[in-house]
Amino acid sequence: MTQPGDVTPAAPAAAAKPAPKPLPKSVHQEEVDGSKVWNLWFTRREFLTLAAWGTFLATVGGALASILRYFIPNVSYDPPTVFKIGKPIDYASGVVDERWKKKHRIWVVRDAPALGGGLYVIFGRCTHLGCTPNWLEGQNKFKCPCHGSGFRRTGMNFEGPAPRPLERCKVALADDGQIQVDVNSRFRSPKDWKRPDTYLKV
Repeated sequence: MTQPGDVTPAAPAAAAKPAPKPLPKSVHQEEVDGSKVWNLWFTRREFLTLAAWGTFLATVGGALASILRYFIPNVSYDPPTVFKIGKPIDYASGVVDERWKKKHRIWVVRDAPALGGGLYVIFGRCTHLGCTPNWLEGQNKFKCPCHGSGFRRTGMNFEGPAPRPLERCKVALADDGQIQVDVNSRFRSPKDWKRPDTYLKV
């Protein structure tokens, strides 16, 4: 029982709460109805500002690209369709020459003198599905690696699914004495193989 004059002992002090850790600078704090709401991304105003700037920069970039495109000439990097392949003397009789197969997809064939000694150019595309055949010197034929079509030295089809012979390209002798080939002008039928523009007599 407490007697008059006694001193009431003070209540123990409440334990101190640790101070909250500071938020990163990129975190925004908003006060809504007395409660704190933490937005970890962007405020609405910042988002709208960034969207407006993005639209503006995209519009300006598109306009600049159109202007620059106007000053850049249209250049085609496709290989030429008309080109020269040297002089007839560069090609041996009775040989299928493959030096232009990779660059222009053609073979140059010069007949032996007994067959006329002329020169013609075969386009290297199989008439079945368009693969590039290989010349097999030991078997004296062109052979398609895709589906087995076979063609003789002249380009005539004789085995496999190819429905017709290989095509021949237009050839001519240029003013400088070189053979000029036009791969865009091709002849499908064997009846055209002795025409002056498909069979160059040299």
